[in-house]
Amino acid sequence: MNKNRTDKIIILTTKCLGIALLIAIIIWGTMYFYKGYTYEQTNDAQIDVYLSPINAKVGGYISKIYYKDNQQVKKGDTLVVIALDEYGLKREAALAELMSSRSKLPILAANEETQIKSVEVIKAQVSGVKAKLDQQQREYERYKNLLADESVTKQKFENVSASLTVNQSDYEQIKASLRVTQSKLNDIAAQRSAINAEIKIKEALLKRQDLDIKYTVITAPFNGQVGKKTIQEGQLIQPGQTLAFLVNDSEEKWVIANFKETQIGNFKLGQKVSIEADAFPDEKFSGVIESLSPTTGSRYSLLPPDNATGNFVKIIQRIPVRIKLTDTSEKLGKLSAGMNANVYILKK
Repeated sequence: MNKNRTDKIIILTTKCLGIALLIAIIIWGTMYFYKGYTYEQTNDAQIDVYLSPINAKVGGYISKIYYKDNQQVKKGDTLVVIALDEYGLKREAALAELMSSRSKLPILAANEETQIKSVEVIKAQVSGVKAKLDQQQREYERYKNLLADESVTKQKFENVSASLTVNQSDYEQIKASLRVTQSKLNDIAAQRSAINAEIKIKEALLKRQDLDIKYTVITAPFNGQVGKKTIQEGQLIQPGQTLAFLVNDSEEKWVIANFKETQIGNFKLGQKVSIEADAFPDEKFSGVIESLSPTTGSRYSLLPPDNATGNFVKIIQRIPVRIKLTDTSEKLGKLSAGMNANVYILKK
């Protein structure tokens, strides 16, 4: 009696479980086919965000690292410090060269002042020699007339003529000395221009060394979260080397959904999209279609397929669709780059 009753209970329980399972399968199947009929969907989708590389502008040995894996940082926070010794010595050398160039200017100014005084002296001498020459010229004319009247001997006239020639020679010599001295002033002006240009070059080199010293301290360019730390203290780094990746907190996030080429026929820019992230299956995210790729994903590969080889097998291609997430930043803060997602777009 008890055995029959137990068998009936087992049979009844099995029937109930079977009916419940059948109902669940019917509901799941109905929802699945309803979604398939109502939405274009794909599970080939990932959350994406801009990863900003933090690069070294100068090379050297790392003296200190101030961040850890996945650490939140603020704009201006120090991330890495490069050893300063070598750049400090280079700056001192550049400063010494600049001071050496600047020290030439006072020497040049003193030489210029000396030449200016020399010019003044020679100009005064020119006036004296010119007056003496004019006097000798008049004396020559007077003796010339006296010689014509035979009032003076020829020897006396020749002496006066020789004195005139000597005075003319002295005058030309003093004028040549004046031109040479004035030419030296022009040379000093040219030297000053060259030294000033040299000083500007040395000042620029010093500023460059100051920049290099500034670049030895690498800071966060914006608020965000640092990724994995791949460097160590004491490591030698090169200019341009990537030290870390920083995710900007203020930048928008988006989804790249790879739809089959047979699905995108009715897609339009601005069309609403529903997203489910695998990490948060009970939560839905909203978005809109922002753009469609001009080519299939395979065209971006290193070796794109060539269908003219004679071994053609038709394969449905995927078109990357960029979807802009439109939820609040607090809600989107849960999502991380690279997360898988399911994307649903209402058919029209």
